[in-house]
Amino acid sequence: MPDVIVRPATPEDRPTVERLWPMFRHDLSEFRGALPAPDGTFRSEWVASAFTEPGWAPYLMTCGDRPVGFAFVRGLDRPVRVLNSFFVVRGARRQGVGLQAVREVLLRHPGPWEIAFQHDNPAAVRFWPRVARELAGDAWTRELRPVPDRPEVPPDLWISFAVRARA
Repeated sequence: MPDVIVRPATPEDRPTVERLWPMFRHDLSEFRGALPAPDGTFRSEWVASAFTEPGWAPYLMTCGDRPVGFAFVRGLDRPVRVLNSFFVVRGARRQGVGLQAVREVLLRHPGPWEIAFQHDNPAAVRFWPRVARELAGDAWTRELRPVPDRPEVPPDLWISFAVRARA
């Protein structure tokens, strides 16, 4: 697979990200039991927030001329950044695309980070601690936190660490 390009998503990229979004939500539905709305769509307010709200930044990942994923960062106007959403299409997984992409996104915004994932998602349980170790060594933490306004859903696993500015 060619090198991954990670770049800020522009308003012109929004339709591409909107087409990738249902794949992301579909993948997560396995771990949250979230069903589509009656019209077959998944909730998508984070897409709008990523492109329009202050403190948010959307990123698009490509290999060659093909979109392979996206990332949404929030909290850029707060002390702690949050990787709100991170997605790599299945055809690009397990080839180092995700690790390269997330490294580039996080290094663009040095400082404290938090990332949530589902503890019953085995791929995420392997991937996110690996990211934390690569970027922060042993200086990271892990904790379960309830999902706000969703008491019926198991808690998310959150990792926290700081990313240093590039030398």
